[in-house]
Amino acid sequence: MHILVIDGQGGGLGAALVTRLKARLGNAVQIWAVGTNSHATSVMLKAGADRAATGENAVCYNVHKAQIVMGPLGLLAANSLMGEVSPAIAAALSRTEAKRILIPVSSTCGILVAGAAGGKLEELLDNAVDLAAKEVEAK
Repeated sequence: MHILVIDGQGGGLGAALVTRLKARLGNAVQIWAVGTNSHATSVMLKAGADRAATGENAVCYNVHKAQIVMGPLGLLAANSLMGEVSPAIAAALSRTEAKRILIPVSSTCGILVAGAAGGKLEELLDNAVDLAAKEVEAK
């Protein structure tokens, strides 16, 4: 099974997901990382991603090859992450048949999710990895 982790800006959220996924699922999955910029990609690769790529086309291509896609909620909104999410990236994420496990980090996308307020980032990351593990175990 392939899990695609997408992140931008500094790549910290993506790196934290990669680290947690590797610790929890080990070799049961292949973790691919795609950064919207080269720094984010590098950080996720250093965190242990099995494969990595950078840019809009890499996101648009790989979201259709993965079974699970993980990253910040802003990936669904064009121009979020300070403009790093292009309309093509948002559309590709909207069209993929992969399960999408997205973390509501409103500071980077301006999207507020009712019922998701107040969670600490560490708790949100752990919850996201729990959801991914359930999907992997169900296959």
